[in-house]
Order: sequence, then structure tokens, then C-alpha cells
Amino acid sequence: MMAQVQLGNIAVDVVLKDIKNVHLSVYPPSGRVRIAAPSRMSLDTIRVFAISKLGWIKQQQKKLREQERETPREYLNRESHYLWGKRYLLTVREDNQAPSIELKHSRIILHVRPETDRQKRQVLIDEWYREQLKKAVLPLLAKWQPLMGVTVNRFFVQRMKTKWGSCNPTARHIRLNTELAKKPLECLEYIVVHEMLHLLEPTHNSRFTALMDRFMPKWQFHREALKRLPVRHETWGY
Repeated sequence: MMAQVQLGNIAVDVVLKDIKNVHLSVYPPSGRVRIAAPSRMSLDTIRVFAISKLGWIKQQQKKLREQERETPREYLNRESHYLWGKRYLLTVREDNQAPSIELKHSRIILHVRPETDRQKRQVLIDEWYREQLKKAVLPLLAKWQPLMGVTVNRFFVQRMKTKWGSCNPTARHIRLNTELAKKPLECLEYIVVHEMLHLLEPTHNSRFTALMDRFMPKWQFHREALKRLPVRHETWGY
């Protein structure tokens, strides 16, 4: 069942389902508020809960509004792009060969055929980021699966508008945002561990926090670092 409660000028989407605890989330980019609550809970009770969290909700919405955005990319020469937190300048070379991308010193060199438009250049670079992320995830899974005692059946890399990652504990699948390829590797490792941990604890409860503290004592530092970094201009976390 879905419903909505109004807190002044803040609309709160409410989803009632077969769960034990109440979960409050504020989603980028606009700060949409959602509460998932047990089916037995009344809307009046949920409203009282939401009111008690109003200060936190406003604080999260303010953070989202203030988070730095990347400037729109035009995929032109000497434009800044990032890989694993390091800045590179784009060099576009037009030649009659199959499109390709290479890293050379502090440059990302994009080889394209003449007359390749901005949209096609973006597709090529986005696909390249996706491949860089896939390559980086494999050793992280190899490292953390034995340490955590879990097995990831499959992982997917895709564009995600509101999350850095997600986990399906039943299928034992994790999904990762392609934008992570632009962030420092420590941030990617934090997200991988976070999602893998949902195979042990599906919710963000005290047990989840305790397990994060155990496996990655500096996880909160990495989370805050990720929050401070610019996000893609047309989207927007954790």
C-alpha cells in the first residue's frame, strides 16, 4: 500500500509492507522523502514519527541542494575528466579507424572518426568508464568474499540516478554506479563492501553498522569523502 503524509511543505511518500522496522530515506537530487513502514502501522503514527525526524530530513535536503555538481561535459579538447579521483585532460583525435580510448600520462586520448558528434563521444567515454569499473571490481570481490564469508553470484555496472550501489540479497547480486570510476578507489571499495554486507544483513540496522565497523573501520571517512565529491550534473548517495 502506498500513501502520502504532508509535513508543512514537505510531502512524505509512505510505503506499507511486510517489514518489522520503519525506514526513512531522503533521495537525491530533489530531496524526496520516503518512509517504508510495517503494514500494521497507522498513518497517524507514521506522521508522528516523521515529525520527530523533521530536523534530520531538512538537514539532508539542505546537503543535497548544496552538493557540488560537475559542469556539463562537451567532450572537447582540454576538457577535464576524472578517473579514480585523478584529473585528466581530454584529447580528441579524429582519424579513420575504429574508436578507442587510451590513457597517456595526464591525458585521456579519445580516437574517433571525423564528424563524430558529442552524443557519440559521450557514449564511447561512458562505456570506457563502465569497463574500467568492471576491471577494478573483480580484485575487490576476490579480496573481500573470503574475508566476509559471502559469495556474490553476479555484479552489474550501470548508470544509477540516486544510488552509488544496490544489493539483491536473495539473488546475491550487487549493482554499482558507473560514476564510481571517477572517484578514488577507496570510495569504490567502501561501496563494494557496503553492498556485500547486505548479504549478511539486508537492512541498515545496528548489526549492519557493527559489521561495517568490524570489516572496514574507516568506512565513515570514505562515506563522507564520497559525499564531498562532485556528482554528475544531471543527477542527484549514501
